[in-house]
Amino acid sequence: MKRAKNPIIFVGAGPGDPELITLKGKKALENADLIIYAGSLVPEKILKWAKDKCERVNSAKLSLELIVRRMVEAYKHGKKVVRVHSGDPSLYGAIQEQIVELEKLSIPYEIIPGVTAAFAAAAAMGCEYTLPDISQTLILTRMPGRTNVPEAESLRSLAAHKTSMAIYLSISFVDEVSKILKESYGKKAPAVIAHKISQPGQKIIYTTLEEMPEIVRKEKIERQALIMVGRVLSVKQSGPKKRSKLYHKDFSHTFRKW
Repeated sequence: MKRAKNPIIFVGAGPGDPELITLKGKKALENADLIIYAGSLVPEKILKWAKDKCERVNSAKLSLELIVRRMVEAYKHGKKVVRVHSGDPSLYGAIQEQIVELEKLSIPYEIIPGVTAAFAAAAAMGCEYTLPDISQTLILTRMPGRTNVPEAESLRSLAAHKTSMAIYLSISFVDEVSKILKESYGKKAPAVIAHKISQPGQKIIYTTLEEMPEIVRKEKIERQALIMVGRVLSVKQSGPKKRSKLYHKDFSHTFRKW
């Protein structure tokens, strides 16, 4: 059998809204013969871009071995294979283990990035994570669960930097998250819960670290939620006290010289 030349394409589907997929990702879906998608997180609305004859496989119940087998078989038959992950594949996407298996077989692949929930949430809030003299660093992290977190990257050690922070996959640990963050940011520090961001029923809940656990229980939020904290959230409400240099009338640079 002649070896196929179509690389297996990993596509970041974004946080839920099918229109937040990139044009390149949409094109890959439109041309696909087989789409394997993470159905536990990727809404089926994303599949509306696929052609009618495209085979669709929900990977939620499949093991790594079965997922790779389906991709490899389709590839060898010359089919165009697209593997769809939620958000951006590079962030908590578990793509590396799939890539390792493909590389063992010398099967080419391509990765198309997507919009991650932290950036969709910032857009929904009208918020900038990096403000002059407030914060120039954004930390994306998670609490340990079934997947461990290196000790050097514990939430307590990261929170000590007091930067802007977006915490993924941790809403079920909201009491512990609140307790740890209060040690560095203070119990009255503003926090945001972004639930089902960009999807129907989206909620952006402004609260404090002290009140956050109770709010989460009251709203019955158990999954698909992002926790955000940092001084930029206070500035969002009061307005920045200092402008950036980039657009300041007295600031010259390569493209704007006086």
